[in-house]
This record gives sequence, structure tokens and C-alpha cells, in this order.
Amino acid sequence: MKYLLATCFAFLLFNTGFSQTYEGKQKHIDRILENIAQFSEYVMAGDSENIGAAYTEDAKIFPNNTDIIAGRVKITNYWKPSGEASVSYHKIIPSEIKIIGKEAYDYGYYEGKTLLADGKEISWRGKYVIIWKRVDGDWKIYLDIWNQIKD
Repeated sequence: MKYLLATCFAFLLFNTGFSQTYEGKQKHIDRILENIAQFSEYVMAGDSENIGAAYTEDAKIFPNNTDIIAGRVKITNYWKPSGEASVSYHKIIPSEIKIIGKEAYDYGYYEGKTLLADGKEISWRGKYVIIWKRVDGDWKIYLDIWNQIKD
């Protein structure tokens, strides 16, 4: 009996931390999830042009320890690789996505690894909030804020 209770407790403990809540038409949820996965692929490829295209023309990003960066052109420039390091792994893990008309919000966690020029790999993770807008039948990022979690 103790083993059964311990197993049930462990199941609840580990599954509640990664629960996901999605509200809205499934086709829109699926498209946002596709865009999230594609964004990570662009980050790992260092493809700043396609990262920039994931945002609306009037988008704003709120990176750690810097001013708000507004507009697709400036956002594209922000995401240009420095040449000294590359992102070898990037994953976004939504906790909740909610569609509200032609807008949606999404929040959760992200994780990744940066490969430095000397071969050293640094892991990092954080939390984020994204506000999406539906533009010409697709979902684009309008507001994007993230904060790194210190281990």
C-alpha cells in the first residue's frame, strides 16, 4: 500500500509541473505550436531573417537587461549571430496557449545550449510570455518577453 501511495504521489508531482492547457480552435493551436517549433529551428540555424519574419511588423521584444526593441528590422538585427558562439539546442515548452479572437497568449519555459568558439557548451533556461496576432491567416509574434532562470 505504501508503494502504491508513493507511486501515485510521484506521478502527480512530476506530471503537474509539465501540464499544458490549450484553449481555442485546434487548428489555431496547432499552427502556433508549429510556429514555436519552427522558431527554435531558426534559432539553432542562426537564421535571423526567418526569426524576424516570425514577428509582426510592429512587434516588440523585451530581452533581459536591455531596452525594448521595436519593429521587425531591429528585431531581425537583434537575432543576428555574433560569430563567436552558436545555439546548438533550443526548445520552447508552452505551459498555456489561449486564443482570444485574432490574438492569443502563450507562456511557459525555454531551454537551450550555446556552443562557444572554444568548444565549451553552456546550458541555459528561462521563462517567457508571447502575445500572438493573426496576420494574413498566420500567427505572428507581437510581444515577446523572456527572462533567464539562474540555476
